[in-house]
Amino acid sequence: MSPITTTLAKALNTGLRAAMEDDPKVIVMGEDVGKLGGVFRVTDGLQKDFGDHRVLDTPLAESGIIGTAVGLAMRGYRPVTEIQFDGFVFPGFDQIISQVAKITYRTQGAWSMPMVIRIPFGGGIGAVEHHAEAPESFFCHVAGLRVVSCSTAQDAYDMLRAAVACDDPVVFFEPKRRYWEKGSLDTDLNAATLGAWPPPSFRTVVRRPGTDVTVASYGPSMPVLSAAADAAATEGRSLEIIDLRSLSPLDLDPVIASVRRTGRLVVVSEAPRESSVTADIAARVTEEAFYSLAAPVIRVAGFDTPYPPSRLEDEYLPDLDKVLDAVDRALAY
Repeated sequence: MSPITTTLAKALNTGLRAAMEDDPKVIVMGEDVGKLGGVFRVTDGLQKDFGDHRVLDTPLAESGIIGTAVGLAMRGYRPVTEIQFDGFVFPGFDQIISQVAKITYRTQGAWSMPMVIRIPFGGGIGAVEHHAEAPESFFCHVAGLRVVSCSTAQDAYDMLRAAVACDDPVVFFEPKRRYWEKGSLDTDLNAATLGAWPPPSFRTVVRRPGTDVTVASYGPSMPVLSAAADAAATEGRSLEIIDLRSLSPLDLDPVIASVRRTGRLVVVSEAPRESSVTADIAARVTEEAFYSLAAPVIRVAGFDTPYPPSRLEDEYLPDLDKVLDAVDRALAY
């Protein structure tokens, strides 16, 4: 199949469809995922084609969704659960921490937990409370979970296919403001690596080579980094742009290698700064590449407050000016 141009949401839909065609044990479940096709239409058409026994509309009860998926996974199924919005995941947090993350260890590997928890996350759509949050750092603190975030249509497809095939539980964060962005998708591109471990699509990737400052992020913030690299280039500055993709475990080897060349690192995230993914990256880069750093690691992140009303999103979210200011500060040392 030749590459096509499609939206990130449609790429996820295509990935789910392919996974369900390949394995009858793959089940999709969540609020409004069936007849409606999900609030963002990621599961559009799947119930029609695979039936309501494989695409299940659930009650509005995240603890029930996750708890049911745990039982299904223990019985050999591969459930893909959808949490309708990021702020709705917390009623299911107990099941995720106490069951999903621990079953494999508790049973010394007798039971695996091959389930995917899909979560639309981040801001930028003018949503109300509980519909725009960045809770990824919570899950990165939970041992036993894999936490990933896609940023392109190709990655959305490849990473979701890899997540469904994984025998470990995967928390799959989808940047909701980017669902409608279009990109190239080749469904045959990484077919040969499906099932490989670790999945190539979970590895950190350099999106744009550069020589002066390394700038790393994931998911929703990647277009901001690209814009910053374009703006910096007009002033003769070269930014190396890195997409982390996997947040737990972190694949920091490409970041360390980049910092050893540039001597400077800026890490960008919508999540609050305190006890965050950006904090862990800063600490580990400082530990492993201290003598290569010409400046402290600088973080551009959300504020340490609850996510604000939509009218204040522009003040809260990392943007072009904040990233370029961080680059300027890194270069000023």
